[in-house]
Amino acid sequence: MKKYLLGFLISVLAIFVVGCGADEEESNDGNNEAEEEESQTVTVEHELGTTEVEKNPEKVVVFDFGSLDTLDKLGVDVTGVPQMNIPSYLDKYEGDEYENIGGLKEPDFEKISEIDPDLIIISGRQGELYEEFEELGDTIFLGVDAENYMESFENNVNILGEIFEKESEAEEALAAIETNIADVKEKAEDSGKNGLIILANDDKISAYGPSSRFGLIHDVLGVEPVDEGIEVATHGQNVSFEYVVEEDPDLLYVIDRGAAIGEGESAAEMIVENQLMERTKAMENEDIYYLEPDYWYLSGGGLISVEEMVNEIAESLE
Repeated sequence: MKKYLLGFLISVLAIFVVGCGADEEESNDGNNEAEEEESQTVTVEHELGTTEVEKNPEKVVVFDFGSLDTLDKLGVDVTGVPQMNIPSYLDKYEGDEYENIGGLKEPDFEKISEIDPDLIIISGRQGELYEEFEELGDTIFLGVDAENYMESFENNVNILGEIFEKESEAEEALAAIETNIADVKEKAEDSGKNGLIILANDDKISAYGPSSRFGLIHDVLGVEPVDEGIEVATHGQNVSFEYVVEEDPDLLYVIDRGAAIGEGESAAEMIVENQLMERTKAMENEDIYYLEPDYWYLSGGGLISVEEMVNEIAESLE
């Protein structure tokens, strides 16, 4: 009788243990499923809000050319882009396999609605339309902060790397750029030269200094500004060629807006290299550098464009 009772108790205990194990396994499976589901999204905090984005979204429309060139560098394809005035180094996106989603300042919301995008990427030129974009799909703002250029650029790249699970590729590309920047800063310091940045627009010019949209040259790459008093960041400070002659920079960096937007040829002959400018060290020493407007004016803030921008300044310091 005792043996029978002992056997019965052991059987009951075994059933209980198995049942608990099954419950625990089921509970663990549930937790794993929840964790797996949670890991399929990325919480993106950006200037205009916080957006929960699915990892590896399939239908992506991009209005920011810097973000587009980062995605191109990372091997991520997109669905739609604004095909007007697209930078020449990204001209493959003018192909019929990509949807044309309007202009940088005039998005084609009807076309975007037809696409039904999983992710929309915008920047400064579309900032005021953020709410309209949000109605059509998850929208993130990935503009570059001129006063914190590298920090915001790297943050944007890391966000895209996380969304598309390209973290290692993004990290490797950023590390290479940081190495190049360190080399250029050393060259700038050793050169002892100062510089001035101007934007040529038709027959007018405007100057840009530190913390401006082109301030990367001074703030990050270490070229000493010839004029510390330039304050207007976004649109620059209207100046004359007499101002340039008076400041007499060692290095003159020129960005041609007309060439960027397809309204004219290079500003070199027609605007900048005039008789008055012959009195400057920059022209006398052939230290006037016409920066690629595709990188500096149309895009910037992407893995490809920032790398090329750094390279251009490096060449000016050779």
